[in-house]
Amino acid sequence: MRLKNKTALVTAAGQGMGRACALALAAEGAQVWATDVKASLLAGYEGVANVRALPLDVLDKDAIQRVVAQMPAIDVLFNCAGYVHGGTVLQATDDELNFAFNLNVRAQFWAIQAVLPKMLAQGRGGSIINMASVCGSIKGLPNRFVYGTTKAAVIGLTKSVAADYVADGIRCNALCPGTVDTPSLQDRINANADPEAARKAFVARQPMGRIAQAEEIAPLVVFLASDEATFVTGQAYAIDGGMTI
Repeated sequence: MRLKNKTALVTAAGQGMGRACALALAAEGAQVWATDVKASLLAGYEGVANVRALPLDVLDKDAIQRVVAQMPAIDVLFNCAGYVHGGTVLQATDDELNFAFNLNVRAQFWAIQAVLPKMLAQGRGGSIINMASVCGSIKGLPNRFVYGTTKAAVIGLTKSVAADYVADGIRCNALCPGTVDTPSLQDRINANADPEAARKAFVARQPMGRIAQAEEIAPLVVFLASDEATFVTGQAYAIDGGMTI
């Protein structure tokens, strides 16, 4: 039980990587507050040990504050919520860029602002894990202008928080996955005129020749949340099946 006596808040925990990571944190003994904007997706947590599931819209700053205020303690924050826009800089719209910055960046900023005072008051440090992407400042990918721009910002946000609170024992790291088989990815595949060709294209950009499963991302989140990673902060961890070799 690597996370016994730790309390974790996970956003976008209803499906995909968020769910896989919430379950992995709980399996290691953490008390997990699993949240999602879609309350219907949280029904699957019924009866799962160490998990309290509740709806949360991370685009609502006050709602984030209310959830954190309810928590008796917080040791781990996993900012998983995000959205992938397609297209080039010439195809991007102001509305798309505004939405992506709000969800992919500002929501993380709000969540960190909400949990930091409690982490500092507890005096035992903490771990903040932000969902970034291999697409962004690590690697440019075609037709991902809005997404890559905002995910690059997440890495900058991560390093800034890490630098400011390193002496307080609060660590902040970014997770940078490659292509992961999630409901979100499937939605993007199905939106293409030829879904089969779209899936093959996603697979082809992975040097391993396959797409990751969400459960393959979870062990890294557990590590970063645990005391095994107490000397790790300010890092952007690529877990990408070789995309950045």
